Amino acid sequence: MENESANLSHGSEEHLAFDVGGQSYAIAIASVREIRGWTEPSSMPDAEAYIMGVINLRGEVLPLMNLAAKLGLETPEINERSVIIVVEIGKQTVGLLVDSVSNIIAPSADEIKEPPEAARNGGNSYVSALTLVEEEIVRILDLSPVLPKVSLDAA
Repeated sequence: MENESANLSHGSEEHLAFDVGGQSYAIAIASVREIRGWTEPSSMPDAEAYIMGVINLRGEVLPLMNLAAKLGLETPEINERSVIIVVEIGKQTVGLLVDSVSNIIAPSADEIKEPPEAARNGGNSYVSALTLVEEEIVRILDLSPVLPKVSLDAA
């Protein structure tokens, strides 16, 4: 029952669908602050391997995360279709580098499926749900565990 109520929380919400590492993913549109073209980041020493550096967003300095690298997917070359999705979860704002943005989807509760337990790494997964869009599986990401951990002392 608990998993069913978790699935229902995704139903009828709008999600931004995008491609990363040759696969289709989506995130809750409510967490998307903006979508922008590729911006070369300034490198940051000692950052995690998936952090490409930082970018300036109208005076705000944000980490830029290579989402494919974070998810353990093949990292394609950056090109004119590469996009940065700026997301905000709580007080944390991060840029996510993805291959391309495809569309906005709003699957109903009955179109949302729980990922198989065998595919969830012992119950731990960045993917909170699955849905089909035009016969293609779209993985709905839970951004909280995906985003880099920030120290409360950093502010």
